Amino acid sequence: MSVDHTQEAESGGEEEAVTTLAAATTVRYYSVAPGVRLNVRSGPGTSYDITRVLPEGAKVPIYCQTPGTSVSGYYGTSNIWDNISNGEFVSDAYVNTGSDGYVADRCA
Repeated sequence: MSVDHTQEAESGGEEEAVTTLAAATTVRYYSVAPGVRLNVRSGPGTSYDITRVLPEGAKVPIYCQTPGTSVSGYYGTSNIWDNISNGEFVSDAYVNTGSDGYVADRCA
């Protein structure tokens, strides 16, 4: 019986890995505004620490979006912040998403 249980567990793990991989491939990358070196912050607002600065010509993934500090930038004024990595956010006002609204799920 323990062999059958192990096989079931392995099969379930494979399905989970495939689902995770499929979800990861749906993330889109967006261009940062031309000529801009963009601050990456530890949270969705200008009061959060800068964790790094993206170089000109960078493209960023958007995993989720959340409201935060309103920022006036290259693409207008927005309070939307894009989560580009675990604990890293950029103002959507500097990301060319082609929309004034949300283009990804809200962050949990």
